[in-house]
Amino acid sequence: MFASDLSALFASIPSPGFNSIGPFTLYGLSIAIGAALAVTISGRRWEAMGGHQDDMPSVAMWGIPAGVVGARAYHVITDFQRFSDGPWYKVFQINEGGLGIPGGMALGIIIGLWAAKRRGMNLRMALDAAVPGLPLAQAVGRLGNYFNQELYGRPTTLPWGLEIDGNHRGSIPEEWRNVEAFPTFHPTFLYELLWNLALTVVLLRVDAKKVLPRGRLIAVYLLGYGLGRLWIEAMRIDTVNKILGLRINIWMSAALIIAGLAIIFWPGGRSHEEDSEPYGDSDNTNASTADATDAPDEDHDDQDAGDDADIDDDKSVTSDAGDS
Repeated sequence: MFASDLSALFASIPSPGFNSIGPFTLYGLSIAIGAALAVTISGRRWEAMGGHQDDMPSVAMWGIPAGVVGARAYHVITDFQRFSDGPWYKVFQINEGGLGIPGGMALGIIIGLWAAKRRGMNLRMALDAAVPGLPLAQAVGRLGNYFNQELYGRPTTLPWGLEIDGNHRGSIPEEWRNVEAFPTFHPTFLYELLWNLALTVVLLRVDAKKVLPRGRLIAVYLLGYGLGRLWIEAMRIDTVNKILGLRINIWMSAALIIAGLAIIFWPGGRSHEEDSEPYGDSDNTNASTADATDAPDEDHDDQDAGDDADIDDDKSVTSDAGDS
């Protein structure tokens, strides 16, 4: 009896019976908690690099709202048909879901780097500090998809199959909407959650080994996220726009993989030891140091020029002073 009850308990992942706590949706809370964790880990990493504790929270004040705007814009643009028939304000109802991660990360990173530059932060170091927090935020945010009963894959009989209520099947092909015939589906949001947690660990380990030039940890994120999203996206069955028969996000995943590989193998770059000043441009700092090292020789040359000037006439003295 106990064995059969236990088997029934783990036969599937039950659908949630609620999606909000008071006035707050669990979708929104998941995103907020993920963002807070990302800011926390980024801030600690930045402080370990010698940066100020207020820097990352200040950058996040710009980067996170920009990320939300970019994510919503990406979703609206790539799934525009969902908004063409309804009232215009549906575009802003993000509490019902509909955030495209590629757009959010793109705009969030761009605005975040702009904010970091305004604070005088070394952008390569700031980017390395922030990158591991990105997949961590995405992983926690994916929990919101569970409560919204969205982003699931094909029907499955696996023990971790996800139960989906009949009123949350409107975006999938009609032949799979029968609850009795197809009670459970692949929880693709869960696959992406676990993948992103693993990617967070990989990013931390790669950065600890310092095998990539400063500022290129983002390449591992692009490559890793692109690879994961590629196979997960291929499992999803919700109706979306396609290009040449493939889902738009499959093309986007391929682009992320190519971009990640290009950045990793791009020639040049500065090592962590050469680029370790958390503020200002390390190139300029090193140039200034080199100038300071050469300064005694220049002073010696100036002194020689002055000795020669004592011998020349007044016109020659004036000419020598201008050249120096």
